[in-house]
This record gives sequence, C-alpha cells and structure tokens, in this order.
Amino acid sequence: MKLKSLNELTEVAEVYPKVSRRKKMTKRQRLERWAEVLEQHQGGTLRSLMRTEYAPESERAWMRADNSPLTVAFEDPVLRADGLRSDKLGEAMRYFGLSDWEIHSIVCYCHYGHTMSAKEVAGRVRIAAARAEERKWPSLETVFTVGSVAAAILFTVSVL
Repeated sequence: MKLKSLNELTEVAEVYPKVSRRKKMTKRQRLERWAEVLEQHQGGTLRSLMRTEYAPESERAWMRADNSPLTVAFEDPVLRADGLRSDKLGEAMRYFGLSDWEIHSIVCYCHYGHTMSAKEVAGRVRIAAARAEERKWPSLETVFTVGSVAAAILFTVSVL
C-alpha cells in the first residue's frame, strides 16, 4: 500500500472534508438539503422510477435507477453522513420520512415521463419539506374523529 498526501489524493479523486458529527437533521432539514443538492446538480436530466405506485411493497423498497433524484441525494456527503444509506426507494422513504404517495409524486415516471429536470424535482421536494412543518398539528379528520368518539363516550356515560 502506497501512502499519499491529501494534495496527491485530490489530483486523482474527489476528496470531501470530514463532516462533523453533529445533531441529526430534522425531516424538513433533510428535505431542504436534498432540494439544494438537486438545484445545484449539473448533470442535466434525471431518470424517473417506473410505476412506483403499482409495485408490491417488497419490490418497491429495492427500486432504483442510475442518475435518479435518489442517486443525487445519495451522492451528497452531508446526507450520507446524516444517515442516508443508499439510493433505493425504500431507503429514501425511511431517511426522508416520506409516505408512498409523497415519494411517488417526487420520483415516479407518471409525473414526468422517463426523464425530469433536477430543478423540477427540487420544487416537489420543497413542497414535501413545507408539508413536513404543517404536519406538526393533527389533521382535521383526526380532530373530528377524536371529537366524535369523545362525544359518544360522554353521551353514553351521561345516559347511564
């Protein structure tokens, strides 16, 4: 094994500065970082994933495509240091905290065709990031359901 200095390594490889061990990013921070990386992407068009909504869950977890928005995220040293382990669909869902339908709207073929611009995908990722903040409060459906159950219990107790 031949030892090389950092200067020698930068001539033959991409060298990233050490990412400090800091507090894990929030869901919104992870999504915002992904959007930034997509906006800075210089590779032209990206590939979509085919029929993500129809694949069985076991297959969906392993779906990937070279040069996809998920690949761009995985190539980012900051996201990798924070815990992104691969460019597979299931891993992206886990790491970014996205539902089936959220990831579908970001990477699926039916929204873009075979290819998409990185900036267009970044816009959809930013929408998911904004929604991540909105979900801190329960949905109206949840509030009404809980309220209806509570009212039924109170009614039953008062009748007895």
